[in-house]
This record gives sequence, structure tokens and C-alpha cells, in this order.
Amino acid sequence: MTPAKKGEVETTGHEWDGIEEYNNPLPRWWVWVFYACIVWGIGYSIAYPAWPLITKATPGLLGASTRADVAVEIKRFDDANAAIKQQLVEADLTTVSDNPDLMGFAERAGAAVFRTNCAQCHGSGAAGVEGKGYPNLLDDDWLWGGDIENIHLTITHGIRNTTDDDARYSEMPRFGADELLEKPQIDEVVEYVLKLSGQEHDATLAAAGETVFLDNCAACHMEDGSGDPAQGAPKLSDAIWLYGGSREAITYTVVNARFGVMPNWNERLSEDEIRAVALYVHSRGGGQ
Repeated sequence: MTPAKKGEVETTGHEWDGIEEYNNPLPRWWVWVFYACIVWGIGYSIAYPAWPLITKATPGLLGASTRADVAVEIKRFDDANAAIKQQLVEADLTTVSDNPDLMGFAERAGAAVFRTNCAQCHGSGAAGVEGKGYPNLLDDDWLWGGDIENIHLTITHGIRNTTDDDARYSEMPRFGADELLEKPQIDEVVEYVLKLSGQEHDATLAAAGETVFLDNCAACHMEDGSGDPAQGAPKLSDAIWLYGGSREAITYTVVNARFGVMPNWNERLSEDEIRAVALYVHSRGGGQ
């Protein structure tokens, strides 16, 4: 430490490139505040949960728990909504819209359930992801039916999952991969499907493809390509495509088939939540 001459500030004796370090002590009030913070921190770690252990943190002498506080708040709201939830469970789904209060609750609750559990696949706005197998819930094209009861059934049991014996199930044959059709036949039926949906197509191949379609596809998709919701067979005569409607996408579907899976929500959501989200989806505009 370098002694200071009269009128100069004392330095620590450290110097870097001619720059000296002044020996200016902290203000007394700052030092006491610093010590007070140390004491407060020690007291806080003793009174409240603070130090992590192997399986949990130290509980603290006061036994405070933000998790418990949240649980209490959740229970408070559950208790407040218990009556209307029970009313929703017991209501006829087809007549809920006649009760504005019940329908309003269902839409608000259903929106929360949808954003938490469904938006990951169907999008935050329920428009799905075209070409990826995630259905748009805003249009009027429903593989398994778009009335409220069918939507409720689909949400409850899911589609082609392995965890619910009542899951909706259908499976399209792999016409190319399993050599059920030859390459020329696949080209022909693809052109016919393009024709059904009003797209540009090869008229000669489409004419031959009609026979292939009637022999192999009409049992599920119907002779006019209108589909069959009971089997989850999509309509092929419109412009709505779950996996894409280009020539390449349709060819891939015919060759390899598609096998989309939806989880059953009856093991993750309560009945009132399932009903609420079913009513919410149905009210988005595409419900039948």
C-alpha cells in the first residue's frame, strides 16, 4: 500500500500500465447492508425450503411450500366448478349448446384442455399440419365422423393405439410394398384419384385406373370416392388431403399406406375434460 501525500488518495500499491488502484473503502452504510443480507440469507435458508438433498430439498422450519399453495388453489377452483362439471358429465352432448351457461363453460374449459394436450399435433388454432398426418379440425372433412358424439368417441378411445381395446381401427393395404398391385396399376389408379379430386391428370391412365380403383379401393373409399367415416376411409373427391394430394404424395400412400395413431385420452383426462374439449372442437366450425 502506498502512503498518500497530503491531498492525494491512498492507493493499494497495485499498478497496471501506469494505472493505480485507489484504496477507497466502501461506504459504511453499504457494508452494513451487505452484512444484513448475509444474515437474512442464512435465516431464509433455515426458515424456508432451500438446500437440495438427494430426493428433496430441506423443508425449512416454517414448512412453507409453493407446490402445496398451488394445490390448494387448484382444489379451490375444482370445488367451485364441481357442480357445473357434474352437470356437463350428465348432459346430453347434442343439447349442451341449448344451455348458454353450460356451453360457455365447456368452451372455455375445452380451450384450456386443447391448448395443453391437443395443440402439439393439431396446432394452436386447430388447423393441423397438412402433409404430416395431423388433421385440420376446422374443415368439414372427418375421417371418423364430425358430429359431437363421434368426436367424443374419438377423443375418448383414440385411433389405432395399442392401449385401448375400443380404439377406432382401420388399416389401408400397402398395395405397392406388399406387391398387391403392379407398378403400372399403381400409376393408373393414382391418375384416377387425381381425376376424382379435380386435379390435372393423364386421361388415358385414369381411364384404366378406374377399373383398378373399383376392384381394390371402392370397398372403403366408395365407388365415387366419397369415403366412409365408419371405416375412417377418407374422401378422395375433394381438395382436402391429410398427407398431401400431389401425384407424389398419393403414389407414396398407395405404395406404402398410412397408419396415423392418436392416443386415447380416457386415461389422462377426466370425463368432464373430454366432453369439454369435444364440444370445443365441434364448435370451431368444422363439426357436423
